[in-house]
Amino acid sequence: MKMHNFLCALALFFSASFGMLQAQNDENVTTEFGVKGGFNMSNLYNNNADDENILYGFNAGVYATLPISDFIAIQPEILFTTKGAELEYNNAFASGTGKFRLNYIEVPLLVRVNVTKNFNIHAGGYASYLVSSKVSGDGDFNFDEELDADDLNRFDAGLSAGVGVDFSPISIGLRYNYGLTTIGKERTVAGTTFTVPDAKNSNLSLYLSYKLN
Repeated sequence: MKMHNFLCALALFFSASFGMLQAQNDENVTTEFGVKGGFNMSNLYNNNADDENILYGFNAGVYATLPISDFIAIQPEILFTTKGAELEYNNAFASGTGKFRLNYIEVPLLVRVNVTKNFNIHAGGYASYLVSSKVSGDGDFNFDEELDADDLNRFDAGLSAGVGVDFSPISIGLRYNYGLTTIGKERTVAGTTFTVPDAKNSNLSLYLSYKLN
């Protein structure tokens, strides 16, 4: 997913959010524990080109907000999240779509800043562990096959940034994850070293959270 697509979505979210919010005098953050889940739009990118095809998925897990000042908090999370890409092919031999799915346990660690009591921005990083993967296809060739996750890079890490709007006990938010780790393993064959697949994760999430305390 190209960065300008994320920036456009982020700008729209900012505009809509500020339109809903009223000025607040009490802009403090409080300790929170809760559950969250949402909708993912994922694809893969590499140094040469961006994959334009979006794979839809989901995320779900738990979070905590731990204040360190009146306006700033540390927010750790533990999530199950889906990533990957959808590929389209259309040539003289066959046409259809293929889906490459990656399922991770992900741990974001974010710094959250409350711009107002109800509106926050957050940024930080994440680390993930690949628990399963599969490929499937529809078209001239139909297939659905589990992949050996050990054939891929089990660990992924990257940068995260987003915004959130709080309507206690419910919050909504938009977040972008930019992967820094290649999902394929490095291999050497006949003296030549290469990485397959030579790509990194890119993921935009729309989430809903519910405060339990």
